[in-house]
Amino acid sequence: MNEKLVRIGTTYIPVTDVSKSSDWYVTKLGAIRNYQDDDKAILDLANQSIFLVKSTHNENANFIDSNGFERFSITFEVNGLPALEALHKTLKEQEVQVGEIENRGHAGRNFVFSDRDGNKFDVWSELSTVFKEKYNIK
Repeated sequence: MNEKLVRIGTTYIPVTDVSKSSDWYVTKLGAIRNYQDDDKAILDLANQSIFLVKSTHNENANFIDSNGFERFSITFEVNGLPALEALHKTLKEQEVQVGEIENRGHAGRNFVFSDRDGNKFDVWSELSTVFKEKYNIK
């Protein structure tokens, strides 16, 4: 097989109320809503298509790691520590559930936040080199 996976095109996130969750992502994270019906919403967020899919109660995208900690499955990137700190502050002001900014022993800093259904997401202060080169970001 000569073809290689190039990118992740769509991420599916379980939500209990498509309308309320879609509004949350638009209002809190600046997503662009492209489509919505009773079962799903299609959003543009962070250069990716995000599908919010109606699920049963208490369903989310998190998982338990081998040490028993609940983990996120998506890390968003911002361009540098000042951008991370500004986003952290904004989300807190919007009353989003946000963890503290962490030093995890690698380049950059991170924090975790949750949506209205308890889906956890990570934010990292370092943009990937390939993304920077592609979009000519310094």
